[in-house]
Amino acid sequence: MKLRALVLDDSRIMRNMIKRTLEQANLAEFEFTEAGDGLGGLELFNTHEFDILFVDWNMPQMTGIDFVIRVRADQNANNIPIVMVTSEKTMEKVKVALDEAGANVFISKPFTVSEMKFKLTPLLESIATPQSSTYSYDFFGKLAGGEK
Repeated sequence: MKLRALVLDDSRIMRNMIKRTLEQANLAEFEFTEAGDGLGGLELFNTHEFDILFVDWNMPQMTGIDFVIRVRADQNANNIPIVMVTSEKTMEKVKVALDEAGANVFISKPFTVSEMKFKLTPLLESIATPQSSTYSYDFFGKLAGGEK
């Protein structure tokens, strides 16, 4: 499966780490586009088509949470999976990302190849076989889903 992915993080090193980890996880063939802040990411999002978004929380100009909220406000983009990849770890932050902003998956930095595989496999399977369910993970990585 080929996926167009936007990797949004203010650290070039972290963007490269996310891309490398996804390639090592061998979950899909990714075509990556990168942005270093939320505004740049939003500009790319508005001018390109993406299958999945990987978003950091803390960035200049526009936070990852604000980016996710803006994307989710676009009715045509509600089905695009959003993965928060962040150093934020508190239950409150997880709740904000998943329940309030609308991210599908929450991955804490630092992460491993096996963690990426575990958390992304069900999400990528839902891309491969679209259905009327939405998916997210709880703080412990457990998949939560249900009919809309």
